[in-house]
Parts: sequence; structure tokens; C-alpha cells
Amino acid sequence: MKLQSKNEEKLTYDAIVIGSGISGGWAAKELCEKGLKVLMLDRGRNIEHIKDYKTALKNPWDFEHRNVKVPLEEMKNYPIHERTGFTITEASKDMFVKDVDYPYLEEKRFDWIRSWQVGGKSLTWGRVALRFSDLDFEANIKEGVGADWPIRYKDIAPWYDYVERFAGISGSLENIPHLPDGVFQKPFDLTCVENHLKAVVNQKFDGRHVIPPRQAHITEPTEEQLSLGRAKCQARDMCWRGCPFGAYFSTQSATLPAANRTGNLTVRPHSIVSEILYDEKKAKASGVRVIDQNTKEVLEFNAKIIFVNASAMASTYILLNSKSARFPNGMGNDSGVLGHYLMDHHFSAGAYANVEGFEGQYYYGRRPNGFYVPRYRNIGNDKRDYLRGFGYEGGSGRGWNMPKEDFGVDFKNSASKPGPWNISLSAFAETLPYFENKMWIDESQKDQWGMPLANFSAEIGDNEKRMRKDMVNDAAEMLEAAGCKDIGTYDDFEGFGRCIHEMGTARMGHTPKESVLNKHNQVWGAENVFVTDGAAMVSNSCANPSLTYMALTARAADFALSELKKGNL
Repeated sequence: MKLQSKNEEKLTYDAIVIGSGISGGWAAKELCEKGLKVLMLDRGRNIEHIKDYKTALKNPWDFEHRNVKVPLEEMKNYPIHERTGFTITEASKDMFVKDVDYPYLEEKRFDWIRSWQVGGKSLTWGRVALRFSDLDFEANIKEGVGADWPIRYKDIAPWYDYVERFAGISGSLENIPHLPDGVFQKPFDLTCVENHLKAVVNQKFDGRHVIPPRQAHITEPTEEQLSLGRAKCQARDMCWRGCPFGAYFSTQSATLPAANRTGNLTVRPHSIVSEILYDEKKAKASGVRVIDQNTKEVLEFNAKIIFVNASAMASTYILLNSKSARFPNGMGNDSGVLGHYLMDHHFSAGAYANVEGFEGQYYYGRRPNGFYVPRYRNIGNDKRDYLRGFGYEGGSGRGWNMPKEDFGVDFKNSASKPGPWNISLSAFAETLPYFENKMWIDESQKDQWGMPLANFSAEIGDNEKRMRKDMVNDAAEMLEAAGCKDIGTYDDFEGFGRCIHEMGTARMGHTPKESVLNKHNQVWGAENVFVTDGAAMVSNSCANPSLTYMALTARAADFALSELKKGNL
């Protein structure tokens, strides 16, 4: 990788990729491997694989405050994190921006958690990698909600195969039609209590399944993965610190090394893209305008192709701020929907319990995952008083035995004995696309770089509120059926965005009258601009979306090169 030096600034490339997270890394890899000279821009600092994972190998006692939580005085820099209860520690705090340095406005609450650095949130994501199915792609048109997806499962299925094979996804073949199987490596084993829950659920609940999670963790490294310096997951469960083994998929461990070995990639960190430049005569984008984060110098870079992968909200911001005579309301915004139909999963609902009868069994290592219960509501003959559905991410383990009366050696011996087994189910649920849920640019206030602030207004609707009753009750029902004790439930939804699965606001569609992007993720009216991150989503399923971003990006890059060769771009 070549880091762009100010003294040897090159201004013209074949392609520019804005953003370096999950989708941006894929765009850079694919375009570089196809022979294009690529400039990757990121507004944050550079992070080098292994070298810059400063806390990856530290023990709790190596931290000033034992890595329990960031001190209260320092937490004042993270007011959005603090109000959500989103846990950052001394080990992980540097992976997230200080909220006070990057303000935004809220007409209605929106919790925007950001990781602005090379690698983006690929360094901090939960790594759950699930495919969408036609249950998801056809839901809008069948139910008369939002807009129709311009693609179906068959259009993206081969690209799911492609990205899974490269990324390394652990999982099991289950033959569940609405959660398609993929190219999997060996899954992590379920614990004894999870296997017990699995047996009970399979027996007592038709259509429900307890399965190993599908996550981007290498368990059986391929030759290609080994050649990139990646290795098998060590089950340390310290993923947010950066993985020096390259075991989980991130830009730094996977797509960036692949792009680097082509010799075609230049990375410029500290580069805030303010807008995409539009050539009125050629009727396409000519490049991007950048503000240097440190010097505030304004620069322009040119390219034939531009991939916008800054993260859903940031990508939409860039499009909204890219105004011209052709696009007075933002690039691709002939429809007026740019910024609207903001989605996120709603969650923070479920149940937990203690499990008896397994005191003689234990486990080794710290898995980076637990188990998964795929969606079963509003499928087949199951009809509810709401649309769509939810799945559960769950986990189990044994706590430590906290002595009540012992002292000295007796205390130590008691504390070394494992405590009771516990288990939990946490629902992740689909939010319908509502026009009223939106983001826009507010010119009344500016940030330290002179950029207008983003403003948000979003909330869940009655459909989601009705769904949440099942999210809580179904979890408790399954735990009760499994004979669990001390069952507790929770429904703690507070604000939109906390799930960090923000999507929509620059959706794909069939025509420019209803959407911002076409079926190939091209911006209507500026077809050499592609948006393949969460902004492109038309609906959000209940399945985690990152694998779909990867597949859409690889698919769009392949199409872009084909069109470039034909002279269409």
C-alpha cells in the first residue's frame, strides 16, 4: 500500500473509493485486482494491521483502570455512547470517534456510533454474516411497503458465494429456505446448554431452529487466506482491539492486503470528502473535492469511476452535499427520496435465565459468538398482527462463583469454582422503511471544517412496537420450555440507530422517479458513481446486512469494469 504523500500528490486515478470499511475495502480490492489505479480516501487516521492494534495483547492489569470502563471524566467525550450504554473500554475507545469532535443535530433522537479510520467499522463490527433471501427482496412489493428491490436472490447469490469464500465465514448447513446456506467453514461448537435448547426448540416449536451463528471468523483457513497472512481464530474474544491473527474479516486483514499486492492502491487518510464533482457537459462525475482533516487544505481528485462507501449516513451526506445545476437537491435526487427511508434494526428486547442440571460440564476458550435463532414469524402459515419478523442472537456460559463468607485461601479456592450456567436471547428485528425517517443537511450550523451538520429524525412505528411483544414473550417461552430458572425479560428500546445497522436513505430502485440508484448501484444521472454500502438498501430484513454490502460491492465493481471497457463510463 502506498500512503499518499503531500509532496507527491497525484490528482488523477482510474477510480476513487470513498471510505475504507467493509464495502470500501471490497471496492478497492476488486477494482485494483481488475487493473485499475485506485485512490482510497478515508476521513480518519491510518491504522496498520497488527502494528496499530495497540491493546490487542494486553492483559487487564496492563491498563490503568483494569480495562473495566473509560473513566467518567473521559466519557464526557463520548456523550452518544454514554446515553446508549454502548460499552467502550480503555482497550477499545480509540476505535471510535469522540462524539464531541463530530457533532450532529437531532430533530428526533438518532444514536450515530462512528468509527472513522482506515478500516472503519470493519474493525469493530459484530461479524455476523447472513444472506438475505427472496423473503426479504420481495417483501416490499408483496406488502405494498416502500419500493420494490430491483434485484432478487438469484442476482446476488453467486456474489454471496464469491465474498464468503474470500472472507471466511464459519457456519453450518441447515437447509432453511429463507436463510440460504453459504460457503462455510467449520462452525464453533454449541455449548451443552445450547445443544439442550436446540433439542427442545426443535421438538416443541415448529419452524424454529437453534443453529451455530454464521460469522466472519476463519476456522479452516484456505491457501488464499494463509497467503494474506490470516490464521485460524484463537477464540480470544478480544475482537474490538483489532485481531493480530487476521482471523476475523476486516479491511486490514483481508481486502487491503489483497489490493496492496496488486501495486495499484494508494490510500489517503485524513481526507474529508465534501462533495462529488459533476461535469455538466459530459453528464457524469469528474472527481471529488477533499478537505484535509489536519491542514484544512482543499484538494480535488479526478477519476473515471467513483465508489461511495463512506457508511450509509456519511455516503448520503456526501450525495446531498454534491449539488450542481443538474442536481440542485443533491446528486441522484431527482426523486426527492435521498435522505429518506432511514432504517436500522430495533433490538434490546429478549430474555435471560439460569440453567440447572449441567454443573458437571464446562467449556474451553472464549468463543467470539454464541448461537442464532433465524426468523420464524410471518412465514408460511404463521400470521401476526405486524409485518416482517426477527431473529435471535444468543449466548450461554458459566459465571464465576462469588464467595460470600470465605477469606484468604478459602476465598481463592471458592472463587476458582465455576458458577451456574446462564443463557440469553436477544432479538434483532426488521424496521419498515418509512419516508418520515430521514437525515438531511442543516446549513444553520457548521463543524470545524466548515461543513454543515447532518440532522436526523427517526423513530420506530406501531408495526415495530407490536412486534416487540413477541420478541420478549417468545424468548421467555423458549427458555421456559427448556426448563430454565429465574427467567427475566427486558424491552429497553431507547433510540434509533443504537444497533449500528443504519441503512437506506439512497435506495436502489427501478426508476429515477422512486430511487437514487439503479439495479447496478449506479446513481441515476451520474452513472459512473456507485453506492454499495448500507445507503443502497431498500429494506433491511432482520438479518445482519454486512454480507449483503460485500456482495453488492463485488457485483457492482464487476459491472463497472465491464461498462468501462465498453466505453459507457
